[in-house]
Amino acid sequence: MTRPRSPSHPFRLAGLAAAALSLAGATMLATPGFAQDRPGPGGSTVEVSTEGQEVYEQICQACHMADAKGGGEPGAMIPALAGNKNLADKDYPIIVVMKGRGGMPWFNGVLTKPQIAAVITYVRGHFNDYHDPVTVADIDRIVTADPPVPECNTCGH
Repeated sequence: MTRPRSPSHPFRLAGLAAAALSLAGATMLATPGFAQDRPGPGGSTVEVSTEGQEVYEQICQACHMADAKGGGEPGAMIPALAGNKNLADKDYPIIVVMKGRGGMPWFNGVLTKPQIAAVITYVRGHFNDYHDPVTVADIDRIVTADPPVPECNTCGH
């Protein structure tokens, strides 16, 4: 009569260990990075994740194009994000992304605040030369401003 394998059998334990490591690795890969005030190796730099690039490629580039140069016909122009001087003031893209403007919908409630911070940080740094990161604290400052930040259609930007 064959004796059933016990859970402590060496092959069974090796299989469970491999499964646990695989699950742990998948969890770490699925954990998003954030464009927050996280010190880098030197302690004073900001670590920016690939999440901003991913959000840009999955959502923004459909209209703003892969090179962020926008395009379209007069009356239906998609503004360029590359070389856009309005992005020097990080409040401007926060307002536009949170509240929408013209034909661009708002993304407040569609993207998380960390995703919004990451994508704005990515666009400002990758397609422009503005390397100070946008943080969730910046977004919260805009969202909770008193008096409220005006709608971009009337703010003059």
